[in-house]
Formats: sequence, structure tokens, C-alpha cells
Amino acid sequence: MSEPRARLTGAVYLMYFLTAILGEFLLDRKLGIYGVAVNVIATACYVAVTLLFYALFKPVNRRLSFLAALLSLVGCAITALSIFHLAPVHISPLLFFGPYCILLGYLIFKSTFLPRFLGVLMACAGVGWLMFLSPPLASHLSTFLKVLGVVAEGSLMLWLLVLGVNVQRWKQQAGA
Repeated sequence: MSEPRARLTGAVYLMYFLTAILGEFLLDRKLGIYGVAVNVIATACYVAVTLLFYALFKPVNRRLSFLAALLSLVGCAITALSIFHLAPVHISPLLFFGPYCILLGYLIFKSTFLPRFLGVLMACAGVGWLMFLSPPLASHLSTFLKVLGVVAEGSLMLWLLVLGVNVQRWKQQAGA
């Protein structure tokens, strides 16, 4: 994993954030077709981030990185189907994105090339996303859980974009 590739991961993650926010803004303003188009782009960005994270964390634990990517890709597929109202049953993508963030948190924590606090934040965000599956619990904690998720994922995105990874440690872990 080269430094530019780690920063590319952060840049694509930023693109996801921007398009997801814009998509929701457009849908809230009753600009449906534009909101749908932007949400499709946001979902494509998240697929790309998922694949980039798989490559980044494969040296830490190949199987867990693959499982995390698989969970995220299923969540992306459900999101894409939901955008077009084609999902056969209503399954929340958070059912997959929560465990994805927990696994990413673990992989970050076990890595030697990113700070552990990012892993703790991501794991906490994953638990928070799962809490949204319980409407009574989520209704009381909704704002806190959303802030936690944005802070965790935003911190990881900014770290990758600004600081990248410790390339020497990534190469050591990849070579082990």
C-alpha cells in the first residue's frame, strides 16, 4: 500500500461523504431524480472505499478483511436496491454496515500502521449503527449515534486523507 493509495482511499471516502450528504439534501428538497442520481454515485463511492479498505487491511487479517468487505458490499447492494425501491423485503443496510464498522475497527486496532484510537472509534460507531435496528433505543439516542458515526468515519477519512498510513509498518505487516 503506497502512501498515495492510502490517501486515495481517504479522497474516495470524502467523495462518499459529500455525495451522501448532497443526495439527502436533494431528496429533502423534493428534487427526487437528482437525489437518486447522487445517491447512486454515493453508493458507488462506498463500494470503491470498501474495496480499497479490503486491500489496506488484508495484511492485518485476510479473512476478516474479506468478511468485512463482503458485509459492506451486501449493505451497498441493499442500499442500491432501496434507492430504486427494488428491495424484495425491507432489510436495513445498517444490519451489514454496523458489523462492517466493528470489523474495520478491529482491523485498525490490530494494525500497526494506523492509530488505535481510530479503531476504537470505528468499533463504537458500528455498535451505534446496530442500535438503529432497535427503534425505541435509537429514538432516544439518534442524535448521539449519528454524531458518533460521523466523528468516527470522518476521523478515519481525514486521517487517511491528510496523514495516510505508516508505509514502513504497512509493508512490515504485509511481509509478515
